[in-house]
Amino acid sequence: MKVAFIGLGAIGLPMASQIIKAGHSVVGVELSEAGREIAQAQGIEASGDWRVAVDADVVVVMVATPAQLAALVQQFDELKPGQHWVVMSTVGPACVREQAQRLVEKGAVVVDAPVTGGVARAKTGSLLIFASGSDSAVGYVQPVLSAMGQVKSAGLNIGDGQAIKVVNQHLCSVHLVAAAEALSLARSLYLDPAHVLELVQYGAGGSWMLSDRGPRMLEGTDTGVTSMVDIFVKDSGLVAESAKACGAKVPLLDIAHARFFQASDLGLGKRDDSRVIETWDRSTD
Repeated sequence: MKVAFIGLGAIGLPMASQIIKAGHSVVGVELSEAGREIAQAQGIEASGDWRVAVDADVVVVMVATPAQLAALVQQFDELKPGQHWVVMSTVGPACVREQAQRLVEKGAVVVDAPVTGGVARAKTGSLLIFASGSDSAVGYVQPVLSAMGQVKSAGLNIGDGQAIKVVNQHLCSVHLVAAAEALSLARSLYLDPAHVLELVQYGAGGSWMLSDRGPRMLEGTDTGVTSMVDIFVKDSGLVAESAKACGAKVPLLDIAHARFFQASDLGLGKRDDSRVIETWDRSTD
């Protein structure tokens, strides 16, 4: 299939690479010049002009925020009839429904398919994909989705995939902050956090977030960035907004959300999300 991939960031680039490996042609759209250079160095054609996506069979969207998705949809004043758009960004149910309606009015077919698994799983084509939309639409884009990971049906309604991702991000936010607090506790108990991590990560108290982020929490501020603190500011904020909209109480999420905000306020927004641990290191409470 002829695929346009919009958003060649830390997770988008390896996702696009997996699509190419599956035999599809890919042209990337990336506003960052540095991002385009990295993509081209890996053999992916990349442009800063959205119009290269006009003739694609499938447009995969991996932008960072709801505002970026809205701006992108507004730019597309011409679409290939029947072009399928796959929104894989985490933007929340309300945003994806609104933008999907605008795309449909322009002649597109939309699939809501947010992902989880992070950069590590993106590089191996083993992401978990929550796909919602009509059976025919999901079936059409299945060859592209399958190149990136395991596709799970999230429902027939656009927004159902985002709603499931909201639940997923609730857990990720809370587990990530809990892991940071636990390793900070280990230090306060005069234990070697690395040794504690080795012992507890596969026990009953372990979590995927502890095993994945824990080692980076111990590496210091300059550890490599796979997902920024500001992404979790955004994602935990989407969870909070969705919970408020349906009247759900999420006190643990509220605590985690505040920690990510605190980390961003400390100047760690562009650092790896594991640096939320520094809100304990620098705490004045």
